[in-house]
Amino acid sequence: MTTLEPSRVLNESPQRLAVLGATGSIGTQTLDVVRLFPDRFDVRALTCGANVDLLTEQAREFRPEIVVAGSAPKAKTLRHRLSSLDIEVLAGEEGLRHVAARDDVDSVVAAVVGFTAGLVPVLAALRAGKRVALANKETMVVGGDLVQEAVEEGDGELLPVDSEHSAIFQCIAGESEQTVETVVLTASGGPFRTRPANTFDDVTVDEALNHPNWSMGPKITIDSATMMNKGLEVIEARWLFDLTVDEIQVLVHPQSIVHSMVAFADGAVKAQLGVPDMKVPIQYALSYPSRWPAPHERLDWSEVSRLDFEQPDTDKFPCLQLAYDALDAGGTAPAVLNAANEQAVSLFLEEEIAFVDIPRAIEDVMDQLTLNGTPTLEDLSDADEWARECVKELAATSLN
Repeated sequence: MTTLEPSRVLNESPQRLAVLGATGSIGTQTLDVVRLFPDRFDVRALTCGANVDLLTEQAREFRPEIVVAGSAPKAKTLRHRLSSLDIEVLAGEEGLRHVAARDDVDSVVAAVVGFTAGLVPVLAALRAGKRVALANKETMVVGGDLVQEAVEEGDGELLPVDSEHSAIFQCIAGESEQTVETVVLTASGGPFRTRPANTFDDVTVDEALNHPNWSMGPKITIDSATMMNKGLEVIEARWLFDLTVDEIQVLVHPQSIVHSMVAFADGAVKAQLGVPDMKVPIQYALSYPSRWPAPHERLDWSEVSRLDFEQPDTDKFPCLQLAYDALDAGGTAPAVLNAANEQAVSLFLEEEIAFVDIPRAIEDVMDQLTLNGTPTLEDLSDADEWARECVKELAATSLN
């Protein structure tokens, strides 16, 4: 069984669910799906990083067995606010690992942002045989090899939540993996698709956060503006679908109607289309292999006058090529790419570096990398920490 060949049909009793990152964009939309199907889900665990206000509201509504906050002080606040309810409160990485592997959890929605917080609970869930609906790109980007090992070790199931990877998964369902010739990830092009590159020096944070099609968290929205988001998806697709670098293509598709495509050995191409709405792939990851009727917005063909596709401009958006280069290098290169990008995006959001400094910082750090071709989890953590410190040093000394 490959990583993405789940064969288990969940039984008719309510699906016992843990939502990691419940207060973020994917987490809140997951709970919207739960509200649509209250008889199909039993929310057992909810976690957050820092937004204890929203997690408190969610806990009062869904009454999970356990909640987890990102830090001990935040957990203390939660315990006080939820003291009248019989809800266990934990903190930090150990808490995430615990809820992901609990015996009373069937499915885990992994929507925690970042490698350090995301990979460990995903590995724990898969080793415990859970179904994991994966919305954390960094998990596969940094630790794809480790994730595949965990799937085999625990006989867990891994289903993608990203709209592009969900689209590929839907296109290859029922097909032999040997017949897949190429996958095509579509990209909206972000807010700067038509903006001249020579004006990028003046890009503001508000402009970069103004995505034309999708409603996402700030980090992933900036990644879309730089096209690093698509680069990370290329690396993720390599591990999810056991592909080579040459088998993964990217096309810019500004309407965001075609979410991705798969070309097969006989020349046929399948595409998955729909209105941009993350609740659809979230629901599919939880309902697979079934499709549950739901009131999500339908595609109105009378309003679809054209579907445009164009090659990405890697000179204008160098982050995409940097991701391909990291995938080709392997080992610790994707971990360094991801960490450098996260740190650079954080500095940009804090207005400490310019938009154009994001790819500059990443490339500089990649050039300094001493590659470890077969890293352990500890090696990946060390590479992550090293890359972040390099970006901070660059921001303090040479950027801007």
